[in-house]
Amino acid sequence: MANTFKVVTFAAEPNSAGTPYVVYTAAGSTTTVVLGLILTNINTSQVTAEVELVSTTSSRGGNNDVANGTAFLAKDIPIPVGSSVELLAGNKVVLEAGDKLRVDCSVADKLSGALSIMEIT
Repeated sequence: MANTFKVVTFAAEPNSAGTPYVVYTAAGSTTTVVLGLILTNINTSQVTAEVELVSTTSSRGGNNDVANGTAFLAKDIPIPVGSSVELLAGNKVVLEAGDKLRVDCSVADKLSGALSIMEIT
């Protein structure tokens, strides 16, 4: 198994408020560990942000044979003008093949960010 550290950045998302932007999708045969996410408000007034984990994992077998769904990792986080918020730092989140990490903002094109991950292939 190879461990590869990566950074995924975005300049101004989402294209439309209320339509989450997919920051990252875990590739097939890959487990991804989210190390941290920084979101920055690039608007001229305060915005709120959301972070979602959309899991496509369906069958685990055994006693935990439950389909995953969508979970909010952060909901309606206020980010003041010119400020950043660091999410998930120190708390690891695991993405399995096909899982997605999405962000949304109360104002279109006013959220910038950086996602630090480690892919295990």
